[in-house]
Formats: sequence, structure tokens, C-alpha cells
Amino acid sequence: MNTVQLDYADLALAALLVLVNAGLSLAFALGLERRMLVATARMVVQLLLVGVVLKALFAALSPLWTGAAALAMVLFAGREVMARQERRLKGVWAYGLGTSCMLLAAVLVTVFALSTQVRPDPWYDPRYSLPLLGMILGNTMTGVSLGLHALSSGLTTRRAAVEAQLALGATRWQATRPVARAALQSALMPIVNAMAATGLVSLPGMMTGQILAGADPTQAVRYQMLIMFLIAGGTTLGAVAAVLGGVLRLTDARHRLRLDRLRAPRPG
Repeated sequence: MNTVQLDYADLALAALLVLVNAGLSLAFALGLERRMLVATARMVVQLLLVGVVLKALFAALSPLWTGAAALAMVLFAGREVMARQERRLKGVWAYGLGTSCMLLAAVLVTVFALSTQVRPDPWYDPRYSLPLLGMILGNTMTGVSLGLHALSSGLTTRRAAVEAQLALGATRWQATRPVARAALQSALMPIVNAMAATGLVSLPGMMTGQILAGADPTQAVRYQMLIMFLIAGGTTLGAVAAVLGGVLRLTDARHRLRLDRLRAPRPG
């Protein structure tokens, strides 16, 4: 394959676009220039570190180190889910619910792909397992965070209606069903939109990367379809687990609504 090699001068030239964005933020008084520059610096540092770590992992080819890297990815994703919640669950549930749901969904779907479709040798080869996990985990994180956010907001907004149904004898599942359904719709809409637009509107990153690396476009398309199927499966599984787990936590065995298990909204 013939690939175009990039040097740091090429990256610096492209980074000028970020400075243009920061200038536009200043011109329109958006107040985003500092956050934009910090996010850019953070991205650069993180990607440079990831490049070094992945190179070492590829050379080691160790199931222990591959598993440790995968666990670290899930734990960081769990923190992002917690940070995106306006009304967090109290206690360990604030971090544990989203993290455990992502661990279940993303790891299960990744192992399924490695053992049935991709089939590297060995099956845990980090060159395949970690990029697959990263793509699935990133989208599952979005679905889980949106689902939990919509669930807590919906139950708070519709508290009177839910409690009225519970008072009339409805079970907690019956009373919270409309809110849970809306939360799942919110969680799954991004992946549904992404699948609908892929190909005609957008050429996703994995497919574009393979084509730029010289791969046959038809083979790149097959890989992209596989990734989209896996992402859809992981996102749906994680979102359903998170929303149902959230319903269980925000109600109790006596079919009462327990919004006291939510923290007050964060200021700002």
C-alpha cells in the first residue's frame, strides 16, 4: 500500500484552523476560545500518549496488558458518562451504573466480533481488539449518557404523573414506561441517524482511513458495515441496560418513585 506520510509541519498547518476558530469565537463573543484551545491541547497530548502506548502493546502482544488497557478505556468512559449527567445518582451509583453497563455492552460485542467475524490470531491481538473496543465504546458511552440523562430529567419533570399512576395501582414498570421509552429513543437516535447518513452523506473514519491507506474501497466498505452493526448492537445493549438499571434505582420494591436518590442539579 502507498500511504501519504504526515510530518509535524503538516499537523501544525492544519492546527491553524483551530486558531481561526478561536479567533471567530473572540469576534462573536462566544466565550469558547479558551475551552477550544484547552480541548485541542488535551487531544494532542492524549493522542501522542496513545500512540506510544499502542506501539508498546502491539509489541508485547500480552493478554494481561491488553485487558488492562481495555479496562482503563472503560473506566475513563464511565467518568465521562458521570460528568455529562445534570442530575447524578447518589453514591457509587453515579459512576457504577454507566460504567458497568458499558463494560457489559462494549466488551461483549467486541469479544463477539473478535471471535466470529475478525478472528485475529491470537484473538486478543491489541492491533484489532483495542481499536474495535474504542469505536464501540465511544458510541456506547454516548447512548448510555443520553439515556440516563433523559431518564432522570423525564422522571423529575413528570414526577406528578408517575406518582399518580403508582397511587392508582400501577407497577413501577408501568408507571415509568413512557419516560423510559423516551429515554431510549433519545439514546438510540444518534446511531440511527448515523446509520441512515453513512455512505451518502458521510464517509466514516474507519472507511476513510483504510481508503487513504490504500485498501480496496469495497473491502473498506465491508469493514465499515461491520463496525456500524457492532456499534448499533453495543449502543442498544448498553442504553437498555442503563435505562432499566436507572428505573430500578429510582424506584423501589414497594413501587414508589425515589427521586431522593438523585443529587440536586449542578449549578450552571
